[in-house]
Amino acid sequence: MFARAADAYQTAGYPDEWRLHHQGGLAGYEPREQLGTFASTATVSEGQAFAWNPSITGVKIEDTILVGPSGNEVLTEMPDWPVIETEVDGRRYRRPAILEH
Repeated sequence: MFARAADAYQTAGYPDEWRLHHQGGLAGYEPREQLGTFASTATVSEGQAFAWNPSITGVKIEDTILVGPSGNEVLTEMPDWPVIETEVDGRRYRRPAILEH
């Protein structure tokens, strides 16, 4: 899973930005029970929560996601926040856009 995240930075033209801030990981009683890294060995299981915070210098997003039986649920979506809709591998995602006044 972490390798896919690092690949996404490469694809977007920011190959080394993932190195500048932790990307998140398994969440629970601690903000991150275990950070996501290339060395992570944790298994992703149904019912676990993950907090992810990809960033590029000057820009950061953070979501908490619950792993479900047939897909993941973003727990931190804000209904009145502007969004950008995108499609990856045939699935549509709503991602927060930059709030402009």
